[in-house]
Amino acid sequence: MTRLAGVQGDFQDYLLRGTAAVEAHVVGTARVPVATRLGVYGGAYRARLAEALQANFPALAKLLDSADFGTLASRYVNMHDSSFFSIRYYGHELPQFLSHDPDYTDAPVLAELARWEWTMTGAFDAADATPLTHAALARFSPREWAQLRFSWHPSAARLGLVWNVPQLWQALTDETERPAATVNREPLQWLLWRQGLTTYFRSLPATEARALDAARDGWPFGELCALLCDELGETQAPIQAALLLRGWIDAGLIVGAA
Repeated sequence: MTRLAGVQGDFQDYLLRGTAAVEAHVVGTARVPVATRLGVYGGAYRARLAEALQANFPALAKLLDSADFGTLASRYVNMHDSSFFSIRYYGHELPQFLSHDPDYTDAPVLAELARWEWTMTGAFDAADATPLTHAALARFSPREWAQLRFSWHPSAARLGLVWNVPQLWQALTDETERPAATVNREPLQWLLWRQGLTTYFRSLPATEARALDAARDGWPFGELCALLCDELGETQAPIQAALLLRGWIDAGLIVGAA
């Protein structure tokens, strides 16, 4: 190891773990001792990570007051190093942290709100893909349809939520009156995706949620129709299958079929 690499390693250990080995490489003065000089960097590092959390979870930061979010950020930063080259991805473990940390488990809406915000941001940042058109889909012959499988836009994401966090997030984002936090008996299914430069979301009826999940898992169209037939009957299943597929195409969710 070169001397520079050793200094860099000691400095990193100081920032992440507070170890003192780097002090041997720093010159202090009576006015500005070594601890003060190093503290500037250590404090700035943690402050920047806390700022990243606030940027990545703005609604959560608004829901909590400054002091409470500061406490949350400090606890998270002390337990989670930044492991990505881009600070944009810092905080990916915050939903799990909120679900398990004893200080926050009594407020499970916080973990769900964090999951929602992280998923929304991921949908916006997802790779671009050209949506499949109705004209392109019409080129397949009737005998090909039973085995047809669909490819999905990289931004498409699914969440099952117990709390009304989408409505809460919307109010916090728009700075309108916040609804009271309410909980459902069963998780409500949500679909999130990006079309162009706009991120969308909507709740899913149970039947569509099951069909969508199956389609994203690679089920061919014939098996999707059979799933719908089991739930809706032979009369309604074909109509519902056509409506679902049309809606998915219109939303830009499907980018390929083969």
